[in-house]
Amino acid sequence: MKPFLRDARACRSADFPSVFPSVSAMAVLSRSALGGAVLAAFAFEAHAQQSEQQLQEVVVSASRAEQERFDAPAAVDVVQVDPFAQQSPLVNMSELLSGVPGLQVRERQNYAQDLQISVRGFGTRSTFGVRGVRILIDGIPATMPDGQGQAATASLASASRIEVLRGPLAQLYGNAAGGVVQVFSKDPPLQPQGELSLGAGSDGQRQYGFSLGGGSETLGAVLDVSQYATDGYRDHSAARRTTVNGKVVARPSADTTITGIFSSFDQPLSQDPLGLTRAAFMNDPRGVAPNALTFDTRKTISQSQLGVVVEHRLGAQDTLNARIYGGERQVFQTLGFAGGPTSAGGVIDLDRGYGGAGASWTHRQTVNGLPLQWTLGADFDTQSERRQGFDNAFGTPTTLRRDERGRARNRDLYAQVDWTFAPQWRLIGGVRSSEVRLEVDDDFIAPGNPDDSGRVKYRATSPVAGLLWNVSERVNLYANVGKGFETPTLAEAAYRAGGTGPNLDLEASTSVQGEIGARIKGERHALDLALFQSRSKNEIVPQQTVGGRSIFQNVDGVRRRGVEAAWRAEWDARWSSQLSYTWLDAQFRRAFGNAGGTVAAGNRLPGAAEHSLYGELQYRWNEKLSSALEMSASSRTWVNDVNSEAAPGYAVVNLRGGYRFDAGPAKMMLFGRIDNVFDRAYAGSVIVNDGNGRFYEPAPGRRLFVGLRTAF
Repeated sequence: MKPFLRDARACRSADFPSVFPSVSAMAVLSRSALGGAVLAAFAFEAHAQQSEQQLQEVVVSASRAEQERFDAPAAVDVVQVDPFAQQSPLVNMSELLSGVPGLQVRERQNYAQDLQISVRGFGTRSTFGVRGVRILIDGIPATMPDGQGQAATASLASASRIEVLRGPLAQLYGNAAGGVVQVFSKDPPLQPQGELSLGAGSDGQRQYGFSLGGGSETLGAVLDVSQYATDGYRDHSAARRTTVNGKVVARPSADTTITGIFSSFDQPLSQDPLGLTRAAFMNDPRGVAPNALTFDTRKTISQSQLGVVVEHRLGAQDTLNARIYGGERQVFQTLGFAGGPTSAGGVIDLDRGYGGAGASWTHRQTVNGLPLQWTLGADFDTQSERRQGFDNAFGTPTTLRRDERGRARNRDLYAQVDWTFAPQWRLIGGVRSSEVRLEVDDDFIAPGNPDDSGRVKYRATSPVAGLLWNVSERVNLYANVGKGFETPTLAEAAYRAGGTGPNLDLEASTSVQGEIGARIKGERHALDLALFQSRSKNEIVPQQTVGGRSIFQNVDGVRRRGVEAAWRAEWDARWSSQLSYTWLDAQFRRAFGNAGGTVAAGNRLPGAAEHSLYGELQYRWNEKLSSALEMSASSRTWVNDVNSEAAPGYAVVNLRGGYRFDAGPAKMMLFGRIDNVFDRAYAGSVIVNDGNGRFYEPAPGRRLFVGLRTAF
């Protein structure tokens, strides 16, 4: 208890005053950031002329066309993934995305609830799964039509890169696109290749995996299988999962590429320790809520998916792209209460089928000798699920309390243009017309529980416009503005105040977003700056949580604004570093009421830390051996709308290292990492607005993981 109390006191309201500037100082920075960026550019350019070590440029697809990241007209980051060389077990996205500014990825040490992902304050309110952020895997949505997504199903062992798009351009991806996270898997190798991996670590962590692939220029395939298990840092938090990802790439002609993708995610065990109250958290971070043991809270998940993506070049100027996919997902979950006649039950049994199709046509031409590109496209996606609820007899389902079928469908049309109208100027514009339908058919009709079926339709038009100025070969400035929307999910619309049945009176939230940014590069250094602001109407927020039922309402006047900064440096052949910082001011600008009291104007959005900092220093001892020091810091995070409690700020340090060597014809990679070197006690994530006051999910203390990978 004492170490945690010491850390908590050190991180209370001051929140690293020597590291993080004040809000007023940040406001001054916001007003002068672009001017400073331009001045910095001259220093970078002059310094670059004397440099030798070249920063590697990467390719991104922020505007649906591949381009160098430096030329992307928006705030977009890309994380290159080499599964063989990565000094990490590759289980959660939080291992790879900590250095992306504007993005929060919180690994909850609770595999029953998935990661918490938010972009610029969108998505912080989700208590399970991901909402407010769209997730795509090889171009296929991992976000359902109603806006609810899953991050755990992405196979990091088969990934080649992850892109994170922030700001107005994300709105062109549709419903709930406060940001976009795209995972791209590796293509089949041209020669037969195999990899084996195994690892073990603290808290009973075990990881095994293999990869097989090969082919030719016309046909190739790759299969990745990985399994991860843990006894859990906390009591009653053991988990086991198996992830399979297969990819077949066929090129029947020089103009056509057909990609088939299969994925499977099986999690037969994931105990849920639930959140802790502040007192319980401070007393025993490894502890568990008593009702988690009483009702054996847990979740099992099984999901499989198949998709096909076709790209066909019609000629030198036109390209067609089409996709079709389908999948199914089964979830069984026991909650921390019994249920009863007025409850939807303490056990959930969900069976979901989903699928969709999309197509786009891209045309490229030149006007006055300068490039012009436009794209027209359409997306159609659907999900259909049957959800049943039962009373919970100490972990065993008994009496049926809920039986309904839910459907969500979207139909989207979009157009966008990218026009270089002058040698140093690009215009980016687009519009997306969306229609989302939610339907609920109630099959549980009994005395006192009438037919609660219903349906609702949401329509929105999301325009986006932007401008990119190529100041010089080393400096780009950009500005974007756009409008987006976010519908309630089926889970958020499940209940309404004062009655039974779905809350189909909930409105879709709409937002207007703007950003200005600068991207500067030298031979050895790269600097990114972005200032952003968004204002939302009809924000979807909790009204009350009673007996396991969360009821939501709409409120106006939510503002998110902030600054993102990222710096990378290759000092020489041995030393490299990176630093990223985010200031996020996310507030309710108007007062409103909920079951917890009055939410005053000026209160902070829960789950959104005001300051976030990540730093990394890497040293390459030689061609075979490398090591790195990582640091992550966050200011305090409010846990509810009324701002009555907050998780303290924290700073943690991690160490990692890797050694490559040959063993006959095989290449070997031995790696290890120590997370939380100084054994700090802190809340790694929070459960916002929890009705029982169990807001806190403790992060692990000092932790070791060692792994070995073989490629042959």
